[in-house]
Amino acid sequence: MSTQVMREFLSTIQESNRYLCPECSHKRKNKHDRSLSVTVDGEGVMWKCHHCDSEGRHTHKTLKDGLSPIKKYTAPTTPTAPTAISVPKESDMSVAEKYLATRGVRYESIKDRFKIVTGNKFFRAKGDDDQGEVPSIGFVYGDNEAVKWRTIEGKRFTQDGAARSLWGIDKIREGDLPKTLIITEGEIDCASVASVVSKDVGVVSVPNGAPSKVSENKRVSPEDDNKFFYLFEAKDILEAATDIILMTDDDPAGAALKEEVARRTGRAKCKEVKYPTNCKDANEVLLKFSSEYLLDLIESAEYVPLDGIYSAMDYVDQVQSLYENGMMSGVSTGIPSVDELFTISGGQLSIVTGIPGSGKSEFIDQIMVNLAVNESWKWAVASFENPPALHIAKLCEKITKKPFFKADGKSRMNVDESDDALQFVNKHFAFIEQRSGDMIDLESLLSSAQSGILRLGCRGLVIDPYNYITQDRNGEDNEHQFINRMLTRLVAFARSHDVHIFLVAHPSKMPTDNTGKSAIPNGHHVSGSAAFFSKADLGITVHRTDNNPQVHCWKCRFKWQGQLGSTTLSYNLDNGVFSEKRYGFEDLNIADIEF
Repeated sequence: MSTQVMREFLSTIQESNRYLCPECSHKRKNKHDRSLSVTVDGEGVMWKCHHCDSEGRHTHKTLKDGLSPIKKYTAPTTPTAPTAISVPKESDMSVAEKYLATRGVRYESIKDRFKIVTGNKFFRAKGDDDQGEVPSIGFVYGDNEAVKWRTIEGKRFTQDGAARSLWGIDKIREGDLPKTLIITEGEIDCASVASVVSKDVGVVSVPNGAPSKVSENKRVSPEDDNKFFYLFEAKDILEAATDIILMTDDDPAGAALKEEVARRTGRAKCKEVKYPTNCKDANEVLLKFSSEYLLDLIESAEYVPLDGIYSAMDYVDQVQSLYENGMMSGVSTGIPSVDELFTISGGQLSIVTGIPGSGKSEFIDQIMVNLAVNESWKWAVASFENPPALHIAKLCEKITKKPFFKADGKSRMNVDESDDALQFVNKHFAFIEQRSGDMIDLESLLSSAQSGILRLGCRGLVIDPYNYITQDRNGEDNEHQFINRMLTRLVAFARSHDVHIFLVAHPSKMPTDNTGKSAIPNGHHVSGSAAFFSKADLGITVHRTDNNPQVHCWKCRFKWQGQLGSTTLSYNLDNGVFSEKRYGFEDLNIADIEF
């Protein structure tokens, strides 16, 4: 919901432009960053802050009457189609030629790849530059969805519309899809690269640069996941390419951008360029060296680390991080006693087992919700025994901590709470469903999961249970060989996309004692293969006792992530929430205790 401050600010805006955000700019170190994109049209004003993610739309009437926005925007999974903006119909391209020449780029060599315009554009004052209309060059995105303007002299920028696609992708789609695709961080770098490579190599630039928030290990913050939808929009081109060369800036933000693009598209096909020590991007290489040198640099691009043999210097960033920050740790499960057993990290495979009815699926749901709420993780979910509608209802219960369905004498979530929970699930979960009723093969499942990674930026994948994955009928593997091959493929997928995979696997029939209680299964009891134990990074058993569920960790590959052991939790039958077990003495008042 828009604040009064934002509404009052928007009521003064007369033109589409970038502005200081009244909600967050005063709280930031960079108080001069115009992170607020405002688009004014005949109906009203639409805004989006690229720092605090405040967004929405006001009609002229709601602004005038001081009312709330006509729609509450909550980072939709699929962005609305961009509104076409006015683009200059005539441009003096000699201006563009002269400007690009100062950056070492011949306009003739790139004019068929990109749409570029020129004109006088209004800019606000910055530093020694006064406000006013100045000669500018504009980089047009998509079908006139946006124009990024920059002054011919100086370094002022502004944008008309909202760029939501890769710059140059529309021209690529006019011909055969390229086998080699180069992705840069900005338009000038993109033009620099396009000017030296052959026409059959695709060259594009990301629409919103590198992320503003970068973690210590140079990763994109999960809160920024929704800013990469342009990759899903380019899914056809990314899949057609056999090599994707990432030419982001040589700085922490550029490294985070490169890592996220590689994670979403699959590291196996991604290459990176090593810049000279005195250059941080492609245009600097072109200016300081030559077009031939830049081309040689591109042609010598190497695959990003995935597997194989590497030198110690390939790990220098990670080693320095360990020296400066100490041993890494996984992400909290949201339950402290479970954190003492294990935490969650990307690039790993967890095997979860337990006898039927023990609560395996419910426990994984709890971890997914906790990480979505606390860490903004997104999840791809293949839950074959849970119809999606019912599964979503269960997730809503864990989010609101209230029952979804009517029950005699019990309070359930109201309509607003249900709607808010549904919006949260929509933002953080993608469901993989085989609607034909047939079993699904592993590659089809992983293809769907990769779509979730491209679209949402999913950091976790749940496969529940594994035995719904069908074996290739033409294959000659026995069950053990098939399981071993499947687990190896899952581990490779987890590493390639830096996702955590929860794989539910049922145990063989467990023996019972003379009271009928079942033994507690572990990885050695999972039906089909001992590989379930050997391939797992984390091994987890959920076991139900008479009163409370138990969580057992029977394998933890890395000591920094956890340890072997077990804990007992509480489970609320009304809302499906797992929580710390409380004991009777914890609720006693010390004044009531007799000594």
